[in-house]
Amino acid sequence: MQIAIAGGHGKIALILTRLLSDRGDRVVSMVRDPDQAGDVTEAGGEPVVVDLEHSSDDQLDRVLTGCDAVVFAAGAGPGSGAARKESVDYAAAVSLIEAARRTGVRRYVMISASGADPDAAGDEVFAVYLRAKGRADRELASSGLDFTIIKPVGLTDQPGTGQVATNEPSLTGQVSREDVAAVVAEALGRDDSIGATFRMSAGTTPIPDAIGSVS
Repeated sequence: MQIAIAGGHGKIALILTRLLSDRGDRVVSMVRDPDQAGDVTEAGGEPVVVDLEHSSDDQLDRVLTGCDAVVFAAGAGPGSGAARKESVDYAAAVSLIEAARRTGVRRYVMISASGADPDAAGDEVFAVYLRAKGRADRELASSGLDFTIIKPVGLTDQPGTGQVATNEPSLTGQVSREDVAAVVAEALGRDDSIGATFRMSAGTTPIPDAIGSVS
């Protein structure tokens, strides 16, 4: 497969790039800063400099043309204000949805957030973030694309275990970025994850079985 990753220099994205490259996929990674290109190359991806907040339709279309799937792993990041939550976590995700539809890329995997909710209450920045993610998820779910929306709980840099929990009623806690990347990679290779939206945390279920349980 040829897979485009938005937010290609993020921690999850770089781990995912290595996983996909190691299994023989071609990865095209969108980064905002040219200085990040070397890290993407080292991980096995092909860096493309694209500022998702200010990209044109033509720029996005050129990146996605020839791809089989796209992963949205971008985010405004800690410390950013409400405006960037809107412009990255929502608007950039939607721009990529529209580009996927224009270029015929059917498969779209969204890395969302456990509490994402288009109707989240509050005026604080975190509430704006949750609404932005929730609205982006809603746009993807109604886009007609072959989507998967993955909503991890709090993220850590601990080594992955290859075991997670999905959609349990009391799902809380944390999950390693390595395991999130592994879940995304697994979902990309399986048609039975199409149309699934699920929360995930660290757990005791092997990732292939966890993906099967949400289909």
